[in-house]
Amino acid sequence: MPKMKTDRGAAARFKVTGTGKLRRRQQNRKHLLEKMNSVHKRRLDGKVGVSKGDRKKVRRMLGI
Repeated sequence: MPKMKTDRGAAARFKVTGTGKLRRRQQNRKHLLEKMNSVHKRRLDGKVGVSKGDRKKVRRMLGI
């Protein structure tokens, strides 16, 4: 049986931390930022955790 391939779209969107947690980018930071105030933009910076219901699916896509 061949090896399982990593879903490349998932690999670009999700990262695994050193402790094994899954992280993703926050949405709404691509365009139309001009109308947002700076507090809202700052809140969307950085990474957030993957929701509990999606963890199993994401792990499978990443081949973990």
